[in-house]
Amino acid sequence: MPVFSFLVYIVVSTFTPGPNNFMAMLFAHRYGFRRTIRFCLGVGAGFFVVALLCSYCNLLLKNLIPGIRWWMTILGAAYMLYLAVKIMFHRKKAASSREDKNNRFLTAALLQFINPKGILYAITAVSTFILPYHSSHLALIGFSLFLALLSVISTFCWSMFGSIFQRWLSAYQTPFNVAMGLLLAYSAVSILVE
Repeated sequence: MPVFSFLVYIVVSTFTPGPNNFMAMLFAHRYGFRRTIRFCLGVGAGFFVVALLCSYCNLLLKNLIPGIRWWMTILGAAYMLYLAVKIMFHRKKAASSREDKNNRFLTAALLQFINPKGILYAITAVSTFILPYHSSHLALIGFSLFLALLSVISTFCWSMFGSIFQRWLSAYQTPFNVAMGLLLAYSAVSILVE
C-alpha cells in the first residue's frame, strides 16, 4: 500500500471545505463548540457506515457507479444548494433556547448518505488504497474507523474555528452567512461540474 499517497489523499479530502465542515463551523458559530460536538460525532458515525458499506460493496458499486453516481450527485448537490440558501438568508433571532434541528447526531449521520463528496471520497479511498492490499474483516473495519476518526477530527477543527471566532462572526453575521452559503453552493456546483 502506498502509505504516503494514501495519507495525502485522505488528509486533503477530509480537511478541505465540504458540507460537513461548513455546517460544523456554522453550528459552532451559532450554538458554540459544545453544542456542536454531537453533530461532529454524527458525521463520524455516518461516515464509518458509509466507508464500511463501500468496503464490503465495492465490487457491486463498481458495476453500478455510472447509474448511482448521477442520482447521488444530483440529490446531494440539490440538498447542498438548499442548505446554502438557508444559510445565506438566515437571520439572527432573539435569544432563544430553541436549537437548529439540523445540529443533531442523527441528522449528521444521515447527511453522510447523500453527501456526494464523502461518498466519492470513501469509494475512491477504499477501491484505490485499501482493497487492493487488505481484504480481511479486521482491516476493512479498522480502515473504516480510521477514515471516520479523521472526519470527526476535521469537523472538530472547523467547529473550533467557528467557536473561536464567534464574537467576530457575530458582528459580521450577514456577510459570514452569505460567504458560507456561497462556499457551500460552490461545493455543490463543483460536484455537478466534475
